[in-house]
Amino acid sequence: MGGVVTKSESLETEWVPETKLEAKIIEAVQRRATRGTTMKSFNSIVLKFPKIDVGLRNCKAIFQEFDEDSNGSIDHTELKNCIRKLEISFEEDEINDLFKACDINEDMGITFTEFIVLLCLVYLLKDDSSTLQKKWTMGMPKLEPTFETLVDTFVFLDDNKDGYVSRDEMVRAIDESGERSSGRIAMKRFEEMDWDKNGMVNFKEFLFAFTQWVGIDENEEEEEEEEDNKEKA
Repeated sequence: MGGVVTKSESLETEWVPETKLEAKIIEAVQRRATRGTTMKSFNSIVLKFPKIDVGLRNCKAIFQEFDEDSNGSIDHTELKNCIRKLEISFEEDEINDLFKACDINEDMGITFTEFIVLLCLVYLLKDDSSTLQKKWTMGMPKLEPTFETLVDTFVFLDDNKDGYVSRDEMVRAIDESGERSSGRIAMKRFEEMDWDKNGMVNFKEFLFAFTQWVGIDENEEEEEEEEDNKEKA
């Protein structure tokens, strides 16, 4: 899920994006990093978890709007319709890359959790977020602050602004929180993010881990849907 490692003659490690999409995400993160971050500590991030959780759950309405056959996932055609309805100008190959990047279990469908990550990536990749905000026409006026908080958090953790979060950066961020068991917490959090175990975490990996940190659970969402369906029956 992350970049590949190459070694130059000086034996310095260089992280190379695996795909054009990942390269664009790194560029967008670095561009955003030039504006700085409002996050002051890892504790300040944790305090925002409940508010972020509410914001992400509010994405359910837009997910259900675009899940045209109501089967619990968004297929490639539905995603194209979604991008079109949001009036976002993405090329065909960009839509294909987004779909492939977010379809983690490769079942040719974007689940709710994957859709949250996809929307946040779309938010990041747009140069003019104020213009994008006008396009959220599905009754979701509070999407931008939630996604901006996620981007802001990643920028805070990415101390050297290279577009990735390293293990050392994660340990340093949590060490500064003053927790007695900060080292163990940092390692656990990093392992949760580093899906491909390459020692570096990109923005997409961070987003998938963050949805779990704040309490978004795919199985929980499915149970809620079943309860809703029972009540309607």
